[in-house]
Amino acid sequence: MPYIHEDSDWPNFKWDERLLAPLLVEIRHRQGRLLGHMEALGFHLRDEAHLATLTVDIVKSSAIEGESMDAQEVRSSLARKLGMEVGGALPASRHVEGVVEMMLNATQKYGEPLTRERLFAWHAALFPTGYSGMRKITVGAWRTMEAGPMQVVSGGIGREKVHFEAPAALKLDDEVNAFLQWFNALPSIDPVLKAALAHFWFVTIHPFEDGNGRIARAIADMALARADGTATRFYSMSAQIEAERKKYYQILESSQKGSLEITLWMKWFLECLGRALERAHTTLAGVLRKARVWDKINISAINDRQRLVINRLLDGFEGNLTSSKYAQLAHCSADTALRDIRELLDRGTLSQNPSRGRSTSYRLFDP
Repeated sequence: MPYIHEDSDWPNFKWDERLLAPLLVEIRHRQGRLLGHMEALGFHLRDEAHLATLTVDIVKSSAIEGESMDAQEVRSSLARKLGMEVGGALPASRHVEGVVEMMLNATQKYGEPLTRERLFAWHAALFPTGYSGMRKITVGAWRTMEAGPMQVVSGGIGREKVHFEAPAALKLDDEVNAFLQWFNALPSIDPVLKAALAHFWFVTIHPFEDGNGRIARAIADMALARADGTATRFYSMSAQIEAERKKYYQILESSQKGSLEITLWMKWFLECLGRALERAHTTLAGVLRKARVWDKINISAINDRQRLVINRLLDGFEGNLTSSKYAQLAHCSADTALRDIRELLDRGTLSQNPSRGRSTSYRLFDP
């Protein structure tokens, strides 16, 4: 069965508007409700929700490709670049800084045209060393003929299965130019549908040696920011895609073969986006909990070490807090850690768990 980019009518995509219309109406309703809810919050809470959403989006977009990123590094890098004050900021690696710069460029400057130079800059930011793992790749430029066919393959030697083969490198200038001309034109379809199609179209072209999935999702986020009319992000499509990663790859692969009729992909994207919007309420609940915790804590002053550790506990700290973990997080001695913990216990900020002795641990109070 031929790939869709080999169709003589490429890239004239088709889908069933009657099937998608009810989904699109529901999506637009949910977007409006979420944005309205967030606007009703104070400026500080909106900033915190925006920071939390972008952190999750970046971490999960990389996780889809099997790459693990430190959420605290990502959060610290985002906060610095957004001019936000956060407790316990960590230095970020060159790689983390590059990924953060790409995402902020896509979402904060969503109204600016998407150009090949901008895509090249995003790609260079993703691969600052010029390597993908142990493999040297062409960075900040389209893949070349010398790199061979761009294939997605699974299976061992002699049992390889080609899931997809992208257009040849010689065609990339024309392919990307057509995509960019369409993306930058005034929308002839709803901007949410444009986000879905932009993601699919870019993945199909696969113009880079690596990083195509992450850049495709950044382009989709850029289109969704245009749909929302705001650079402030309150929901993460990448987080939801990561939760449904197996289905994501299945629907992408099956839609690459046969005709240019891509209703199944468009439908899945809208349904996934709907679940991302519902999931945003979990992020909001975490932000509101954090605000209530600090409302109680800030009745009287705490020291910088205590503030740093509390922020870590609020931002997804795994496991229980022990005195040794406290000392490690706060870069202090064991005696200082115990003294800080006792103060927080007296204030009611921390509670001691039932275990005693060497298993003694603590948890943050639940407002």
